[in-house]
Amino acid sequence: MVQVYTSTHSYPYSLPAVTLAYFLRYPNPYSLHVTSTDTISRRFDPSTQRLFTTRLHVKKSRLPSAVVRLLGKGAVGAADDGSTQSFVLETTCVDVREGWMEAESRNLDWRGVLSVVEQGRYERPANTMAGASAEEAASLAAKDEKTMVSVSVTLKSHIGEQLRKRRARWGEQASEMVGAVSSSGSSGDEEPAPRKGWFTAWSSGAIRTAIEKISLQRTERSQPKAQQGMMVVLERLRKGGLVGVLEGMRLDREFHPV
Repeated sequence: MVQVYTSTHSYPYSLPAVTLAYFLRYPNPYSLHVTSTDTISRRFDPSTQRLFTTRLHVKKSRLPSAVVRLLGKGAVGAADDGSTQSFVLETTCVDVREGWMEAESRNLDWRGVLSVVEQGRYERPANTMAGASAEEAASLAAKDEKTMVSVSVTLKSHIGEQLRKRRARWGEQASEMVGAVSSSGSSGDEEPAPRKGWFTAWSSGAIRTAIEKISLQRTERSQPKAQQGMMVVLERLRKGGLVGVLEGMRLDREFHPV
């Protein structure tokens, strides 16, 4: 069963300010777990007035303790304290003519355990764009101080696929053991079947559902913090411009090291 988190909200800032803050949002006091951001590619299409960007974020985080207990530290690559390092690929498209930005982020590791895809759309209120030419739209954009946001996070666990492969191997090994005992011609009492461990006693569907629900609860807690982080960056832009944002980044790294 796939879990989906959705939310809608708005920022009291124009779309140009919000899109700029989006690209400058790491680090902020609510995202100190992001250790680095690298731009892989950036391209502007003059015919469509669209900017395409691909970035890679490296994050240090701590998996939910329930997931670590469920799968074990070795299965998820977690350290003794449960901390892990993850890589997130982000793609964005900004349409300066129509006045919107679409963003998508997806994890590149742990995909055998959980796939997380976050999609967001940022746009000016529709009523300010009705019937406006490109020049009028640009003028309205400069005056409009509101950006509408819709976010969707899709969580899907693939642990069942791993379990099916693992159980298939266990089945083959068990068959080989039975064949070996049969061929030995032993007339004694049969050995009792090995007991199933707690991990094998769970169905793959139950484990998958548990991981998705745990991750959904974490997403419900983290998304409001992401909005607060954006507001911090937007306030820094308003008060100090780009210099204010860069100074805020420096202070975040200096006083709140990861």
